Amino acid sequence: MARRKPSFPEFGFVRLPQILACIPICESAWWEGCRTGRYPKPVKLGPRTTAWRVEDIKELIERLGNGEDNVR
Repeated sequence: MARRKPSFPEFGFVRLPQILACIPICESAWWEGCRTGRYPKPVKLGPRTTAWRVEDIKELIERLGNGEDNVR
């Protein structure tokens, strides 16, 4: 089954399910990458709401698409 390419807004924030829909890793690997600096840092929008800047995620996807191993 092929993954559908998610559409991101021009600017703003995206939540983790949207990110993991296009970057095929598990949630724990994503959080580890955020902790180590490989992936963008999250932004707390509320006490139980975490998101990432769309610009940061688009840049990450472009770098991964170019085959760059050392992201950030």
